[in-house]
Amino acid sequence: MLRIGSYTLPNPFILAPMAGVSEMPFRVIAFGLGAALCPTELVSSQGLMRTNQRTLKYLRFDAEVERPYSLQIFGGDPEAMARAAVIGKQYGAQMIDINMGCPVKKVTKNGAGSALLCEPDRGATLVREIHAATGLPVTCKIRSGWDEHNRNYLQVAGKLFEAGCAALAIHPRTRAQGYSGQADWSVIADLKRHFPDRPIIGNGDVKTPADARRMLETTGCDFVMIGRGALGNPWIFRELLGGPPPTPQERCELVLRHLAAHMEFVGEELAAVRSFRKHLAWYAHGLYGAALFRSEVNQLDTAEAVRDAVRRFFGSAHSDPHASEGEQDVDYRAALG
Repeated sequence: MLRIGSYTLPNPFILAPMAGVSEMPFRVIAFGLGAALCPTELVSSQGLMRTNQRTLKYLRFDAEVERPYSLQIFGGDPEAMARAAVIGKQYGAQMIDINMGCPVKKVTKNGAGSALLCEPDRGATLVREIHAATGLPVTCKIRSGWDEHNRNYLQVAGKLFEAGCAALAIHPRTRAQGYSGQADWSVIADLKRHFPDRPIIGNGDVKTPADARRMLETTGCDFVMIGRGALGNPWIFRELLGGPPPTPQERCELVLRHLAAHMEFVGEELAAVRSFRKHLAWYAHGLYGAALFRSEVNQLDTAEAVRDAVRRFFGSAHSDPHASEGEQDVDYRAALG
């Protein structure tokens, strides 16, 4: 049985929390296509504590679809994190995820994200304080360490589990690596060997359904967290559950539905159109004519023009077997940090 805290999940496939991507519209789509859990993008504990209106917008969720609703927060101060988690619970959060893996300097310089890998005891205090304040399951997402000389994931995991961590996700790169090089899946396997009775969530370099299945088989992890592999391809969850890849008509309809939901979520047409461009690039990747389509939509500023372009392109778009050669043209960093 696949459980995290008091929640039973229907399958082992989880959408990764990604900045500017794991907003309510995309989470709802991923849940609808079979994802078992879809945490929010990282939300500032300081912003929540100060009831910053922009920050509070990140808490919007669909109570009918998002069950359980997992809120990821970041920060380094235990009191502030606990207070932020209480606010999150008041807004509907059913699970709190602590970001201990973000490598971005503006996060780590304040003692948050992967900076917490350097202070396992403080990370454990965060878990204890948040659980005591909310009574909710608390999960954590870590990396293998700060750098190659400080790969202390086993020590960190031990402290977090001892403090009551309900499940641990690990991205097996160090903070110094960022997203470069290859994820070392042996770290995931090692973590599971040392903590066989704890829910371990593997993450990193899962781009296809075959990658996800291979991670489960070779590492023994309980869950697979899919980030980049779901960008522009939320159907990856359906395929992992035995379903088919999307038809051109399905792809077109979903992109239009995502655009409409994104427009409503953002609330201002120009801002919504511009922030949706990255999704259009990801949806188009791997299809004939993707580069020309990206060039076109990056010049459009109205929803109607984008809708027309989407119908023309996705209505008949087919896979390009040589698309991987141009992968560097698609920017994934906007989501991955």
